[in-house]
Amino acid sequence: MPVALVTGCSSGIGLATALHFARQGYDVWAGVRNAATATELRGAIERERLPARPLALDVNDEAAVQRGVGEVVAKAGAIDVLVNNAGIGGGGPIEEVPVDFAQSMFETNYFGVIRVIRAALPSMRERRRGAIVNVSSIAGRVAIAGHGHYSAVKHALEAASEALAQEVQGFGIRVAIVEPGVVVTPIFQKAKRFAEPSSPYAEHVRRLLLFYQAQMKMASQPDDAARVIYEAVTTKEPRLRWLVGEDARLLIAGRQRLSDEAFVAGARPMPDSEYLAEMKQRFGFEWQ
Repeated sequence: MPVALVTGCSSGIGLATALHFARQGYDVWAGVRNAATATELRGAIERERLPARPLALDVNDEAAVQRGVGEVVAKAGAIDVLVNNAGIGGGGPIEEVPVDFAQSMFETNYFGVIRVIRAALPSMRERRRGAIVNVSSIAGRVAIAGHGHYSAVKHALEAASEALAQEVQGFGIRVAIVEPGVVVTPIFQKAKRFAEPSSPYAEHVRRLLLFYQAQMKMASQPDDAARVIYEAVTTKEPRLRWLVGEDARLLIAGRQRLSDEAFVAGARPMPDSEYLAEMKQRFGFEWQ
């Protein structure tokens, strides 16, 4: 039975991914920062009698990561698949987000991933096989005003993943980056946002919310992301990047048609009607 370690499994994409892999016959170790938040995970495991178990794993704690990964290797014998999903959301205009909050996003969403990779790689290298999936975001390819720090973290994760893919291919290890658009998960409720109505950047924040509203019309579910992650691991035709959702595909296609200067100019002051028409032309989003 192949072994999968998935992080951030208390809800959302991580929960759906852990359950999906278990239903496909994987021995799943589902990482959670706080065992008290794993009630939905435990309930599904018990109801369906799935080959999965919660694992205490705080990606921000080096000792906890080493302990958790070590437990999986010691008890299961190997890690065949590592899915790095744990992360936090939030943000606001670059000037207005406190540096310590931006640092916390990098700590979890970037360095947390790196900690788990560093802990899991030695056993994968020794066995000369394995797959690592890093859950990024369409924000790792397209940065939008009002969401800069989150995009910066995901851009950094994508760069590291691209380098890692080159470094480990000679050991029979595959790396994949999964890039969801908007997925209906609790991350939106948990996210901390820095945006005051009196902010000089209030217009950008308002437009960002309009953008989200358009994406929500075609939002994906956590199960959609889980299926893409599973395909990235099991496909006979591996590739580095995997999009999740029609909104992600439209955003990438539209961004690739634009020069950097044209993309930046799209954030210029203009009436809402003009902005909405321009976004529809660029990305094909339907607005109400």
